[in-house]
Amino acid sequence: MTTWHWVRHGPTHEKAFVGWRDMPADLSDHAQIARLNAHLPDEAIVVASDLIRASATADVLTAGRRRLPDHQDLREFHFGAWDGKHFSEVARTHPELSRAYWETPGDIIPPGGESWNQSASRVARVVDTLSARYRGAHIVAVAHFGVILTQVQRAMGATAADVLAHKIDNLSVTDMRFDGTRWHLGRINHQP
Repeated sequence: MTTWHWVRHGPTHEKAFVGWRDMPADLSDHAQIARLNAHLPDEAIVVASDLIRASATADVLTAGRRRLPDHQDLREFHFGAWDGKHFSEVARTHPELSRAYWETPGDIIPPGGESWNQSASRVARVVDTLSARYRGAHIVAVAHFGVILTQVQRAMGATAADVLAHKIDNLSVTDMRFDGTRWHLGRINHQP
């Protein structure tokens, strides 16, 4: 059984779309990071998105664990032209498209970006490769809100719209196991 411990990176304090923009994480809550570190298995392998907010968070969680190179395909959704814009601005400039993107996620693509399904596919390739390579291991993957939800969707066999109802807080852990055939979802958005 391969166990994935999905950790959302530290907060950026941004009030706009943050997809592929490389924004740093606030990792100043040392007590919360210590609790998170204590919660994660010591023997786990750590991998992260190559965006600095995830990579830096993974660095503070490595603490003797094996660290794999950062992976570009674990990046957050590519919001294209929406990245850096406030949600209200996107709703004003692209009212139908932005509403469809959140209400019926799947194949809807923001201008210059990628769809939910495209994101989920690239993340699944990484997860499948690492699950095969490190069969039976614990893998701590430090990533982003959307990335984690694609894997919750996969484990639940739910629609993208259904999993968008889940909250994924910064520095939370979402656990799932792969038995070689099926995914088994554990806790979502656990706050150690």
